[in-house]
Amino acid sequence: MSASTLSRPRNGRMIAGVCAGIAYRFGWDPTLVRVIAVLSVILPGPQVLAYIVLWVVMPNEDRASRY
Repeated sequence: MSASTLSRPRNGRMIAGVCAGIAYRFGWDPTLVRVIAVLSVILPGPQVLAYIVLWVVMPNEDRASRY
């Protein structure tokens, strides 16, 4: 997968692959992004809604590699 493409990987997903896709895009550790996402849920705000929107908007790895 290209580091410049924001997409959800087929392998390494925990739920939908959003955190893994963000981590791969920016060269971060996927576990760190997942921990930050889980910890952010305890703060007030639309984090869960943002995750769901990214789940819908981010293409799977196969689609992203075709463009």
